Amino acid sequence: METENISDISYEKYLNEDKLMGSRCKKCGELYAPPRPICIKCYGTDMELVEMKGDGKLAAFTCISVGPPFMVEEGFDRKNPYCVGVVELEEGTRVDARIEGVDTGKPETIKVGMPVSVHFLHREKNNTQITYLAFKPK
Repeated sequence: METENISDISYEKYLNEDKLMGSRCKKCGELYAPPRPICIKCYGTDMELVEMKGDGKLAAFTCISVGPPFMVEEGFDRKNPYCVGVVELEEGTRVDARIEGVDTGKPETIKVGMPVSVHFLHREKNNTQITYLAFKPK
């Protein structure tokens, strides 16, 4: 476990290290990804960092054809949609992320419940390395 103060953490810092981090409430045990400084179940503030394994199943998804400018810059548009989804991690919490390695032109082939594993997307923007969270089918 990390020993940093939860309120000082940077989710992006851990993504850049190819780590999917969450937080667990020491009072009630509730787990969150990405990390949060306060438990929304019991309102406790004694939180600890937890590294997630990154395995789970697709709980919901959508394919997007008209995206924000940074996705258009990556080549996504009406002819090349991208997929985002909600992944239920094996640890029991859910996280939103891009879903890679699926046929967005045929969304009927993407199945809720399919097993997925974490995949980190590394991009460069303004000479700075940025990492985005994504998942791929197993």
